Amino acid sequence: MLMFLAALSLLIWLYLCLFHGHFWHSDQRLNQYKVNLEDAPDVVAVIPARNEAESIAETVYSLLTQDYPGHLQIIVVDDNSTDGTKDAVLAAVTDHADAARVQVIDGEPLAPGWVGKMWAVHQGIAAAGKPAYLLLTDADIRHDQNNVTDLVAKAEAEGLGLVSLMVKLSCQSIWARLLIPAFVYFFQKLYPFPKVNDRTAKIAAAAGGCMLVRRATLEAAGGIARIKDRVIDDCPLAQLIKPHRPIWLGLATRTESLRGYQDLAAIWQMVARTAFVQLRFSAALLAGTLIGMVLLYGVPMLAVLVGALSGDMPVLVLGLSAWAVMAWTFLPTLELYRLSAFWALTLPIAGLLYGVMTLDSARRHYFGIGNAWKGRTYAP
Repeated sequence: MLMFLAALSLLIWLYLCLFHGHFWHSDQRLNQYKVNLEDAPDVVAVIPARNEAESIAETVYSLLTQDYPGHLQIIVVDDNSTDGTKDAVLAAVTDHADAARVQVIDGEPLAPGWVGKMWAVHQGIAAAGKPAYLLLTDADIRHDQNNVTDLVAKAEAEGLGLVSLMVKLSCQSIWARLLIPAFVYFFQKLYPFPKVNDRTAKIAAAAGGCMLVRRATLEAAGGIARIKDRVIDDCPLAQLIKPHRPIWLGLATRTESLRGYQDLAAIWQMVARTAFVQLRFSAALLAGTLIGMVLLYGVPMLAVLVGALSGDMPVLVLGLSAWAVMAWTFLPTLELYRLSAFWALTLPIAGLLYGVMTLDSARRHYFGIGNAWKGRTYAP
């Protein structure tokens, strides 16, 4: 039985490696597509911020100092913060020559039927007027100086409705090195970026930290109210936009997250908060996911262990082969994060940990704990 499962695992890994949209290449990079912008369109950056005093100033400053030839306005929606988020923004821009380009809005109380982030984004978009593009970004992102120019250039050159970047995540601790690159790898496996960027493919995805949206396309798709109740908003937004205009999703090399998920508890909370949402609260999808994680990541390790201890060479070879293909596909993501190839050998451990986190996410749902974030809990 173990030999059969190890062989099946190897076959699946070979299929993923060769036929699953080349997800593992990690080669969808924005800086490969630069054009000169003439008559650069107006952009309004909308930043929903709830208790983000620690990072919001750096985020706003990185946008205020963009090397963008057009007009870039920045709207921060202070979503009923209690930690001085608004004061942090004002203190950061007061002495800047372009401080007038930053507007801070006091968010209204949460409206029924809306999740907090979407309600804040809705208010920011309403205040933005009629720019050509909206940059929907989180309050913990440090934007590279050319990021807005590159995003708009890509959208203009290819007539895109959405251009999104998965920003580079902080990866300093042992736990972060084990789990953060694996998180990026798994996201690419779930939503192969080349397929997302294929105009003929139905699959759509985005990364919520950095999303440039063509305003007219968003309005044609029904506006942000269409996803007002989504705890995870990025992929639903991409699914909303793609039927109207092509989209593009890539990996950032210079624009990065300021939020540090450095210990196991923080990463666990991040995943458990949203994993079962991604599975659409489906027990069948949960079961299939867990079986798949065990087959892909647990079986190769078990086959190597059992094969080595028992001297069963067929089982050992199959386990090593599956593990080798798995590790090989992980190398480009590790290169993105400038980590040693050694970490490729730890991918099975990361995979099994993420499987347990997903199970915990379902447990929270079934026990009525809901999705807790920034002092709000959304009922299952």
